[in-house]
Amino acid sequence: MSPKMYDAPLIVVTGAAGFIGSCVVRYLNDKGLTNLLLVDDIKKTDKWKNLRNKKFVDFISRHQLMHWLEGRESEVNAFIHLGACSDTLETDGDYLMENNYRFSVELADYALDNGQRFIYASSAATYGDGSLGFSDNHEGIDSLKPLNLYGFSKHLFDLWAKEQGVLDLVVGLKYFNVFGPNENSKGRMASMVYKMLPIIEKEGSIKLFKSSEPDRFADGDQCRDFIYVKDVVKMTCDFLDNDFAGLYNIGSGQTTTWNQLAKALFKAVGKTPHIEYVSMPEDMIKQYQNYTCADMSKFKQTYGLLSNEPVCQYTIEDSVCDYVQNYLLRDERW
Repeated sequence: MSPKMYDAPLIVVTGAAGFIGSCVVRYLNDKGLTNLLLVDDIKKTDKWKNLRNKKFVDFISRHQLMHWLEGRESEVNAFIHLGACSDTLETDGDYLMENNYRFSVELADYALDNGQRFIYASSAATYGDGSLGFSDNHEGIDSLKPLNLYGFSKHLFDLWAKEQGVLDLVVGLKYFNVFGPNENSKGRMASMVYKMLPIIEKEGSIKLFKSSEPDRFADGDQCRDFIYVKDVVKMTCDFLDNDFAGLYNIGSGQTTTWNQLAKALFKAVGKTPHIEYVSMPEDMIKQYQNYTCADMSKFKQTYGLLSNEPVCQYTIEDSVCDYVQNYLLRDERW
């Protein structure tokens, strides 16, 4: 074992070079915390750019983590487990089960055995088509029917935690539609804001999917609960400072249509909105969520917020403006 390079107990952040993970590192650094062990597999991506100007004690591969942890049980204070394949169109079930489920079980077992805080990323994809609602109460999770393998892999770990009787010892965060700086390496899973900005700049217009349920939603009026990553990481890291446990939705608790998001994007670049509608690819229709909205009542009650009090600092227009003007147009990371 190499000599310790740190004085305070470690916070282990998995998926640390990724989108939300790197923003968690930024937020913790801004709070003066540098006792961070970062875990990720960068491979041939440019995710390393997300870690520039950030402070941490070490960076290791996911495949080295369990070996690294051997004999260091007393040196770790908490895990923020964000590492996962987040591609909702991924069809390799064995890969998703190993990466998103089995690894999470192994890491949770270690943390629970050693009395360490374990905060992990679940997903709003576990709610499926939303017909059963978007409540984070534990009683209903057995009935949920995710629409894709990604959602199933996340749901499986939630079920494991419940069946093992440890939901009152861990924190599972059901992230809704997160967007913001540092999502440059997400590829087809990047937000519309990230993907559409270059098109607006070049063509002056953008394309949205026509509604797959025209009796419920007009074209572009499909609803999502969009939440800015700066709000997300604050809500996530706040769980380091308390002993609350269980499943929690991490969303705004409000719906935004794709049309509204597009108009906010046009406004951020000072252009008149021009939106066209195109048919949704067949492989997406059966696993596409036309409506998501986080039930934030449990989160508000836990943190003592009023029922009408917003959980987010940023409105949609404010967040899109901040993202576009301070990061995307400047090619900056947070």
